[in-house]
Amino acid sequence: MLPDQAAGRIDDRLLTDTITTNLVGPIRMTSALVEHLKTKEDAVVAYTSSVLGFVPMAVTAVYSATKAALHSYAMSQRFLLQDAGVRVLEIAPPWVRTDLMNSREAELAMPLDQFIAETMAVFGTDADEILVEGAKAFRANPGPNEHAFVIGFNQQALAIFGQL
Repeated sequence: MLPDQAAGRIDDRLLTDTITTNLVGPIRMTSALVEHLKTKEDAVVAYTSSVLGFVPMAVTAVYSATKAALHSYAMSQRFLLQDAGVRVLEIAPPWVRTDLMNSREAELAMPLDQFIAETMAVFGTDADEILVEGAKAFRANPGPNEHAFVIGFNQQALAIFGQL
């Protein structure tokens, strides 16, 4: 997850690497395995998207766009595989204390152990989208009035991360 300059020239290497890692890679991997998975009982495909797929962070526009695309792909694949015995899950983390964007010590980020515990609890349900409590507001946001949430979120992100 690297910052980019959506208001200016995007570095081509960043663009290509981010799209390849976050979108092309997962699609290629499931494409290679899906026919095999259809022959297995209780097969599961699990994608890791992000709440940034629902509410983009402007300073990481390319990353956010790949997560939105992966979310769309997972929904399509889930629909198409619904009768094939392959369950398609999407894990959409909020801001978690990890090395992404140097967030390990960020007070506003969710502690990693809490994220893991909440995620594992949701895995025990029949949910197709694995959302921890801190992700639910982002998931509930898309719709005709989503711009106010997106603007507020990005104003807060700029205050935290600056222009990067």
